[in-house]
Amino acid sequence: MVAAKAVRAASGSQAARDLYDRIGEFLVDQRLDPDPANYAFAYQLLANPDGPLARAVHALTDGGVRLTRRDIESLGCDAPAAGTPTATIEKAQGLVAQTQMQVEGFQDMVTAMRAETKDFGRDLAASAQAMRTSGGDGNEISRITATMLERVRNAEERLESANREANELRTKLEEARDNARKDPLTGLPNRRAFEEAYAAQAAAGAKICMAVCDVDHFKSVNDRFGHVVGDRVLKALGEALSDTCKNHLVARYGGEEFVVLFTGLDLKGAREVLDRARLAVSAKRYRLRETDAPLGEITFSAGLSPAQHGEVFGTVFHRADQLCYAAKNGGRNCVRID
Repeated sequence: MVAAKAVRAASGSQAARDLYDRIGEFLVDQRLDPDPANYAFAYQLLANPDGPLARAVHALTDGGVRLTRRDIESLGCDAPAAGTPTATIEKAQGLVAQTQMQVEGFQDMVTAMRAETKDFGRDLAASAQAMRTSGGDGNEISRITATMLERVRNAEERLESANREANELRTKLEEARDNARKDPLTGLPNRRAFEEAYAAQAAAGAKICMAVCDVDHFKSVNDRFGHVVGDRVLKALGEALSDTCKNHLVARYGGEEFVVLFTGLDLKGAREVLDRARLAVSAKRYRLRETDAPLGEITFSAGLSPAQHGEVFGTVFHRADQLCYAAKNGGRNCVRID
């Protein structure tokens, strides 16, 4: 009995140590401070790896994205809130259901019109036979034709109504498709759009360089001024990158991380453009809108890597991300290349 209790105690202690180690690895991997809030979040996530929080985190971090404090606050420790990937999926499912209903409605309409046409042909044939045998004057054909014309008019009205509904639904679907590829804060393409663009350019055999850019000391901006100001900084940085990297795809990849897909440039040319963007951002003097107080210098660090022929997205992104991490460790506000 004593031995069995000791085994159970040892097993429980080992499980607790394993969970503790996984929490530490998670915080290091996501570059999160080991404060109580982050630790509690990691505990809720890893203690229930199949729960709704774990599914939402997996959707956010799929492809190598790191979580930010804001992501953690928006997710909380419960089910995902509105605006999370789960809510987006539910909205898409609603549009799919509407589309399915409309398709079924069209099918019913076509079936009804076929039945009416069949009835008209049968009645017309019967009337023609009756006239041949009785010498009728054609009034029956006129009556049947008038009835059929009325049915056609009704069918046209129903088709017109269905077309209006189809156009409205098409607009909603196009809007949903655009939103699924757009970051709601900055209006830039999001991670999904960026990965699709990489795949398309790689398939076309284009010359590609990928940059991963991370805002320096962004946590201190949020801590000192709040998330509203932090959001403004992210929007301003997105605009500055887009203005400087014209003709190249700039996207917000997640949190304070932006990515740039340079096409048609070698590593040297891409670095020149990215350095101009870095200098343009650091030269700006950001101020609080409400008080005009200075925010201080805003800079970003970046890693830049060329894609080799046939390389998948994840390989190039990981390489550029590691270079970005090295740039931050090497003093920040700089670009590291292969």
